[in-house]
Amino acid sequence: MDYTLNCNGQLFSLDELQVMGILNATPDSFYAGSRKQTEEEIIGRVHQILDEGGSIIDVGACSTRPDAEPATEKEEMERLRFALPIVRREAPEAVVSVDTFRPDVARMVVEEFGADIINDVAGPVNVQQSTVNVQHDMFRMVSRLRVPYIYMSRKATMKDVLLDCAEAVDTLRSMGQKDIVLDPGFGFGKTVEQNYDVMRDLERMQMLHLPILVGISRKSMIYRLLDTDPTQALNGTTVLNTIALMKGANILRVHDVREAVECVKMVWRQMRDSKLSDSKS
Repeated sequence: MDYTLNCNGQLFSLDELQVMGILNATPDSFYAGSRKQTEEEIIGRVHQILDEGGSIIDVGACSTRPDAEPATEKEEMERLRFALPIVRREAPEAVVSVDTFRPDVARMVVEEFGADIINDVAGPVNVQQSTVNVQHDMFRMVSRLRVPYIYMSRKATMKDVLLDCAEAVDTLRSMGQKDIVLDPGFGFGKTVEQNYDVMRDLERMQMLHLPILVGISRKSMIYRLLDTDPTQALNGTTVLNTIALMKGANILRVHDVREAVECVKMVWRQMRDSKLSDSKS
């Protein structure tokens, strides 16, 4: 299906597969290569994402890696107030997503910096008072801000992911939210085995008729299976990105933009050729 997102009044098409490049303004994200804290590092990463073909810059300022000590809301805001002006100055036309689970942070980045998309991973478990209340607070906030919203499910099976996403979409629609992207949440609330089960059934998410984001870049489901570490997980990431695209993913969230863009081009060519072949038969 053809999808579009309304990003600050401009329609951003998902008709072609998109790559979201990760920029972590944090000292403790699980993959050291993504940590960018100085102005020079942030500038370099912004241009790397765009030069390598990324179409969305995803800025995060609070690590959600397992066992991380999450930044306070004040720390997260301070990091974003440092990073986002640099991103906007260096790439004024870029689509900018902000990775946060806090409603007040979402409000700040949209109102102060014109963030185009809120990418919500629901937060580290150890800072959640009530998952339902936190999610509904975020639902109300993004609906009021009228920005595209990425909802991620922490459920462990595809059946529960689908039920969770359907319920979230119904709630969001009742609040007036228009643009919604769904993320099955690889690496969140799932064992390694469950992650692969969800990947196996990923095409089932298309029944919800919304765009799908997949973020499996260098995650533990790859390096634990291969008995390596995040620094050696690029090849495995590319394999799973290919599978995800073939199963209907619209957006890949990645550390390694060039490799993901090449993956997209090759899968897109294969999908296009398949469609042409089907039309002639």
